[in-house]
Amino acid sequence: MSTPVQDGGQAAFARQGLGSILRNQMRNIAPFVTLLALVIFFAVASPSFVTLDNLSNILVQISVTGVIAVGLTFVILCGEIDLSVASIANVTGVAVAFFTAQESYVNIANTNFIVPGSVAIVLALVVCAVLGLINAFGVTRILIPSFIMTLAMMQIADGISAVLLRGQIAYAVPDLVNTLGAGNIGGVPWIVIVLGVFLAVGHVVLTYTRFGRYIYMVGGNREAAEFSGINIKMILASVMVISAVCAGVAGMIGVAHFGSAQQNEFTSYLLDAIAAVVVGGTSLFGGRGGIGNTIVGLCVLGVLNNGLDHMEQVDSFQKILIRGIILLAALVMNVYTQRLRDEGAAAG
Repeated sequence: MSTPVQDGGQAAFARQGLGSILRNQMRNIAPFVTLLALVIFFAVASPSFVTLDNLSNILVQISVTGVIAVGLTFVILCGEIDLSVASIANVTGVAVAFFTAQESYVNIANTNFIVPGSVAIVLALVVCAVLGLINAFGVTRILIPSFIMTLAMMQIADGISAVLLRGQIAYAVPDLVNTLGAGNIGGVPWIVIVLGVFLAVGHVVLTYTRFGRYIYMVGGNREAAEFSGINIKMILASVMVISAVCAGVAGMIGVAHFGSAQQNEFTSYLLDAIAAVVVGGTSLFGGRGGIGNTIVGLCVLGVLNNGLDHMEQVDSFQKILIRGIILLAALVMNVYTQRLRDEGAAAG
């Protein structure tokens, strides 16, 4: 038979254990609670929000952002950042259109660069991969901080887009890209299927492969990872290239989905992709989070943007403000939960 002292000790231990669990899982719990609250609020505020057609709209709306966010998740898990993803998406979409024959009224100087559709896709992917390799070289060899390196790459990619288009708009893309970006199969948009494939592959890589474990180790404790024999530079270079390629694929299907390739078409997607990763609960400090968190973050942003569109009393300017406040709240939560975890570890 237990004594009152033992019972009290067990209760205190249980409370301490529960508190530790809540501290460690707050980053995962809070975004899900936010998503649930948003769904309930918009469902009550607008009956048209809760329909299957609108659910499909939300999935389509987050698809381009989601593919970019997959690659960005790899980078942020390593404790780095990639500010060039939107610009790389844009230049890749421009490139695949530049290598494709356009109608006579499209005034871009691509006559000597027209190639078959499959070759155009490969060349566009080479463009984004090369830009990712340049980012990787700058970060790992020259040791430029990723923030500065990718900020410079953002300008370089924007400049390439400007040189290729020179203020014009291109419309034609290869048939495969057009199908993936604007086609359907059995009533399901291909662009949503592409998003699902990228999310699934990203989750498998991060969760079930040695490479994924190395990413978490590098982001969680870089010095310990280096002492364990992990090639830190190779991991960082790899995630930079992965981020660029994901952005490139998003750019190609995005151009097909929007129906045109033009300068600065993906500018807003940088904030959206970062917000999706951070709002979902992936730590800006690296080592914690994953694709599951990114999915929740994408759903939060998708529901928020779509729900605000269903509310006539909220204009476009207020929508921008609300999104900014949500992102700020996510950043505060991210920093606060990291501090709670560190304090809990120090106390333990």
